[in-house]
Amino acid sequence: MAKEFNVPPVVFPSVGNPGNGLQHRRTPVAPFTPPKNPNQHLPFMSFDIGAPASSFSAPPIGIGGHGSFDDELPLLEELGINTRQIWRKTVSIMNPFRVDSNLYEDSDLSGPFIFLMAFGLFQLLAGKLHFGILLGWVTVAALFLYVVFNMLAGKNGNLDLYRCLSLLGYCMFPMVILSAFSLFIPQGWNGIFVITGVFVLWSTRACTRLLVELASCGDEHKGLIAYACFLIYMLFSLLVIF
Repeated sequence: MAKEFNVPPVVFPSVGNPGNGLQHRRTPVAPFTPPKNPNQHLPFMSFDIGAPASSFSAPPIGIGGHGSFDDELPLLEELGINTRQIWRKTVSIMNPFRVDSNLYEDSDLSGPFIFLMAFGLFQLLAGKLHFGILLGWVTVAALFLYVVFNMLAGKNGNLDLYRCLSLLGYCMFPMVILSAFSLFIPQGWNGIFVITGVFVLWSTRACTRLLVELASCGDEHKGLIAYACFLIYMLFSLLVIF
């Protein structure tokens, strides 16, 4: 048996009579306006794009102790590498009979490092990898020459290890020429020994003269110092020959 439910009737408002229906009106809202900035005298807090602040300006580059880029030193000079001084020392080594010892008062290791790398590069072109051997031998040779000279000079010796390493490295320039020249010499040619002897004597002469003139009490033991230098550069020449 079906059960009946009492459903209230649905009444729609008439379109022609708006007064009978319920009308919901929205209250008008004022548009959003940002609050006024109380600190308008500060230019960096101004939101007005069209009016740039005239009181604020970027400081120029030259103010504050920093000059312009034209006044900056070259990068090599800032690193302590004086290319002109290295070139003058190299030219002085080319003439072993007129070596200017005044140029070597200011010792550096930039030139010796360049000569060692050049020597190793020419050896590498010849099929020999000697970079580690070169750095080790130069260090041991500088220590050897430093000990020998100061033992001969006694308490009056003023040769330090840094200057000794610098002079030994600059006098490697003839060995660099020998290493480059050996690339054009046929393997097993007996004349290489004569050419090697000339370059060894060249390096020995230049290094001995610089050590005697720059360090005190060197004239008395000039022969012994020359013998020590000869042994050192003969050792490096063996890398070129063999």
